[in-house]
Amino acid sequence: MDTQTKHKEQFGKHWGKLFIVATPIGNLQDITFRAVDTLKHVDVIACEDTRTSRKLLDFYGIGTKLIPCHDHNENKAAQQIMGLLLEEKNVALISDAGTPLINDPGYHVVHLLRKEGFDVVTIPGASSPIAALAASGLPTDIFTYLGFLPRKGKTRSVLLQRIQQAKDTQVFLESPKRILKTLQALQSLMDMGNRPCVVGRELTKMYEEFIHGTLDEVVAHFQAHDGRGEMVVMVGAGKQTEADDVMIQQALDVALAAGLSASASAKQVAKDLNVSRSRVYALVHPKVKETLKNNEHD
Repeated sequence: MDTQTKHKEQFGKHWGKLFIVATPIGNLQDITFRAVDTLKHVDVIACEDTRTSRKLLDFYGIGTKLIPCHDHNENKAAQQIMGLLLEEKNVALISDAGTPLINDPGYHVVHLLRKEGFDVVTIPGASSPIAALAASGLPTDIFTYLGFLPRKGKTRSVLLQRIQQAKDTQVFLESPKRILKTLQALQSLMDMGNRPCVVGRELTKMYEEFIHGTLDEVVAHFQAHDGRGEMVVMVGAGKQTEADDVMIQQALDVALAAGLSASASAKQVAKDLNVSRSRVYALVHPKVKETLKNNEHD
């Protein structure tokens, strides 16, 4: 079978296909053979920043045409990509680094194309949260990925409390400018100082580093040292103790603030804290009344 026939069968004979292609998160050699082959043979590559992506493509001698697909034009780009697929052209979607859609543009593109019946193929590869978690030494059988935490507001407070109450490893991204502030916010929460914490930075690059210890120790490190590069923060679960009424009420605050109904909040809290639902129901109704009263005054 010649190369042209092989790629015709791979990429489809009617409508084109969209290929979600993971790219390196730092070291340019961290890309699969399949990813390079796909980027060479598609008709168009949609990317966040053409200048950033061109460096990678030049490294592998890939001259495929680039079009922009970023946060500010994603809806328009989705329509453009669908038009290309209707012309039987194949398109690859990449981000500046790592796996597309994981805190990167692409959701609207994939959602539209799936809805319209187009084929979407994933070409797996590097992802900074997974790479960091694998080397963290924290439990990996169950974990929660939170993306970038909000910079301020109620949503940020809710997520910080969620990390405090979690029974599994919590993973999120943070910038070097906000890392210390975020870690200190977590440190201020009850019983958080002794929780295991690992921060991975400059992953796969020359100065890759993992800072690990208790949350108190990691905070002390960043008080004494500036950090560079996007960081992956991982916080382990605390020792599981029997929940008292204060813990239950705190969990109810988080659930209600997240928009859950009283019934759904009680059910979720009972499950998370491993307590009876009747015990939670005994506390949830006063909390609902208080929340409604506060909303009336806002």
